[in-house]
Amino acid sequence: MTTRRKLLVALGTGGLAAAISSLAQQQSKVWRIGYLSPRAGIKSAEEAFLQGLRSLGYVDGQNIVIEWRFANGNADRLPELAAELVRLNVDCILAGGANSALAAKRATTTIPIVMGNTDDDPVRLGLVASLARPGGNVTGFINMGAKLAGKRLELLKETLPKMSRVGLLWDPNSRPAAGHVRETESTAHALRVTLQSLEVRKPDDLENAFLVAGEMRAEALIVVATGSVNVHPARVVNLALKARLPAIYTTSRYVLDGGLMSYAEEANVTWRDAASYVDRILKGARPADLPVVQPTKFELLINLKTAKQIGVTIPESVLQRADGVIE
Repeated sequence: MTTRRKLLVALGTGGLAAAISSLAQQQSKVWRIGYLSPRAGIKSAEEAFLQGLRSLGYVDGQNIVIEWRFANGNADRLPELAAELVRLNVDCILAGGANSALAAKRATTTIPIVMGNTDDDPVRLGLVASLARPGGNVTGFINMGAKLAGKRLELLKETLPKMSRVGLLWDPNSRPAAGHVRETESTAHALRVTLQSLEVRKPDDLENAFLVAGEMRAEALIVVATGSVNVHPARVVNLALKARLPAIYTTSRYVLDGGLMSYAEEANVTWRDAASYVDRILKGARPADLPVVQPTKFELLINLKTAKQIGVTIPESVLQRADGVIE
């Protein structure tokens, strides 16, 4: 063998060995993922995210470690928790909701951030340059809750044709809630329905809001599950049941907890798909190049057990359109 051929073989062998070594290191690396959320206990979302990771070969405690950080309903804690994740030098941050994404974005411009289910316009908030080309270290998945607000009132009216007064349970301090209110007001005018604002600026306002609903003789309820309204879902459901108020919710988990009905995007699908973006980023993709994804499928969920409990008959026309029924 000539000297030249020996040199090429040596270089080839060395290059192959280096590539194998690099691959082995990548496969043995334990990735650290930060999970930032306004509150704990959204088990369906957390489990959907973990299922998505498992389907891609990630196992918590083996090849990934998830740093869970929850604000327990206090949005003021999110910047502090985001800073903790940055100090831990996580490889990626999954942010649940607009406030979490904003806190993470302000804490770092280098660590990739994936929005799990952001309930506001990320372009308007300055999180991304555009949905198609985010352009920075943030990308992910958004919901269209406010865009569905009118449809929710229409479903409520079809369920209760004689309904003329509807309570709107919402948190004025929540940015996304304002969009829900605007869309609902527009539809209410067309349906000749009077909306009664029931403001919940802090979780302790819930009981009083339901007292006001009773005093104003509300016949049904729309629950905008953001901000302080969303801190104690079971509490909201129980208060609605106690008041015998038919309610439609902006997320399906309230119906699973005993609420009457919901019309929303498939949130669990969003959280599972978020795992795919985390996977792509860990494999080298840049958030700037991954478009922000909007939901394309929405579901109507009805709890017939609750309907019977509060004495409401769901019309067949509504039942036929339901994607899921709890009996």
